[in-house]
Amino acid sequence: MATLNLDHEKVCYLIIKAREFDAKMEAEVPEPGDNPADDDEREILFDYPDDPTVEEIRGFLATLNEDEVTELLALMWIGAGDYDIEEWDEAIRDAREDEDSRRAETFLGTPLLGDFLEEGLAQFGVSCADVEMGRL
Repeated sequence: MATLNLDHEKVCYLIIKAREFDAKMEAEVPEPGDNPADDDEREILFDYPDDPTVEEIRGFLATLNEDEVTELLALMWIGAGDYDIEEWDEAIRDAREDEDSRRAETFLGTPLLGDFLEEGLAQFGVSCADVEMGRL
């Protein structure tokens, strides 16, 4: 059976921050067709390198050790449907081997990151509902 060693409260914190970032993205990105140069909405994060939410996410990810980042990436892949929960060990192995995908830019550049992480947690039977948001 798959075992998540990453503290789910850390994942919940990232889910909250990712959703804050997504909300800013939705507010700042023009409607499709308004500006053809904005085809990749996630490019906007590079236009705002000093954005406080981006900096919080980067700072948070920098505090994680290699095993935690590896599990976080695998969890995101599970939530996105790239792997099934039964393939957790394979997802971990692939995440460990994929150093480029363990960078902050990968997480920041993933649309619906919060949703994918939440779905990944749900696959383990874990929810953020029991986490006190004031503690995060």
